[in-house]
Amino acid sequence: MATRGSGPLTEAWAKLVAGFTADSVPEPVRARALQMILDGSGALLAASDPKISTGRRIAGFVEGQGGAPQATIVGHGFRTSVVNAALANGTMGYTCDVEPHHPEGVLHPIAVMVPAALALAEHLGKPGRDLVAAVVLGCEIEYRLSMALGPVEQYNLGFHPSAVCGCFGATAAAAFLLGLDEAQVTKAFGLAGCQASGLMAWESDETENSRPFQMGMAARNGVTAAMLAAQGFGGPIGIFDHGHTVFGAFSRKAAQHHMTDELGTRWDGIMELAIKPYSSVSFLHPGLDSLLGIQRANNLAIEDVDSIVLRFPSSGTHCIDDNPLKSHCAQYILPVALSKTGLRVADLFTDRRLSEPEVARLSARVTVVQDDDLDKGFPNRYETVVEVTTTAGKTFSDKNGIARGYPEAPLTDAEVREKFARLTGAVASPKRIADLAAAIDGLWEAPGVERYAALMGAKPDNQ
Repeated sequence: MATRGSGPLTEAWAKLVAGFTADSVPEPVRARALQMILDGSGALLAASDPKISTGRRIAGFVEGQGGAPQATIVGHGFRTSVVNAALANGTMGYTCDVEPHHPEGVLHPIAVMVPAALALAEHLGKPGRDLVAAVVLGCEIEYRLSMALGPVEQYNLGFHPSAVCGCFGATAAAAFLLGLDEAQVTKAFGLAGCQASGLMAWESDETENSRPFQMGMAARNGVTAAMLAAQGFGGPIGIFDHGHTVFGAFSRKAAQHHMTDELGTRWDGIMELAIKPYSSVSFLHPGLDSLLGIQRANNLAIEDVDSIVLRFPSSGTHCIDDNPLKSHCAQYILPVALSKTGLRVADLFTDRRLSEPEVARLSARVTVVQDDDLDKGFPNRYETVVEVTTTAGKTFSDKNGIARGYPEAPLTDAEVREKFARLTGAVASPKRIADLAAAIDGLWEAPGVERYAALMGAKPDNQ
């Protein structure tokens, strides 16, 4: 029974989570979730490369904290407490900026949900189907809350939607795995509200350590909220309905109907996820497709390009215009992609402007323009116009709002698996890569998650 006085929105979500089972997941949603878990696991394992400081440092931090060996730390060969595993793996999940994302919700839910679900499923000895179902449920809650708050609203107030809403998604995933009843779920969501956070201030951190840390916080805090509620810890009972609600804190133009419209029958939180072909902020992906298309069509090398103009929705330019983070900087990402005919994870952690004169030259000649006309469709579409002027004086232009990897323009299964092998290849042997892919493919039928956890948790094979 729901907590008395919780309110209709809180009650609806508590009822969904408390009554949720793996059988609630339709087969097409299950198949999509397994593909997203595969893609997200590749990004997560890639972040355990010792050359990447974020994974190395967050793993070292949680190892130093000690704790019962309850859950695996990806790529580092040890186990620690559930909450610290969620923190470390959640941080690594978003480190490479190449995990699945939700364009409309402006979210990185797999980076939060896989670590949260893995930590608890491993600790509790849950079957693989429950891990998959937890990921589906958590992604749905995160997406619905972001749409209810408004992604642009959250950005305008300085909050990172993935961090704020991811905390509630992780709470739902953890509450399901713990088998909480409606009253406990209500308090768990309240405790999530007490912890939800994540300022966009990480945009000034050139190390890119604090950017993914926000996903780690969301995973850790959501798991903490559910575990406390399971132990009878009290919490606010109307976090979505009355008092100091999340809507008052994180939005000025809330649209609460997104929380309950077709609740339990539509699963857009997982079905509308996009798979990234490039290691960079998703805002740049339509433009990258256009730029590389212009390059291929006209046989251009970076030396042939004099300047690039990128027109982007006004509400999002702050995130990509001369950002100190290489992953979010149009002036860096576009020239590097042009020079490499694509992007790799290493490009985020080694500044190519310091070693490649042509990248440095063109970086100074990339202009980002705020376009109010393009803003009309944002964030439903990241409508982008790319204008390339060559050293010969020719100008080429392309407009694009749907990047490769979106549900409307999906990557093939072969492309997804090639990406998985490429990402994990930095730390895993071919046999381990094949075994891990097979373990993920078989998660729904697996009696437990031990095999998946062991393959994810082992140290790099080349160390």
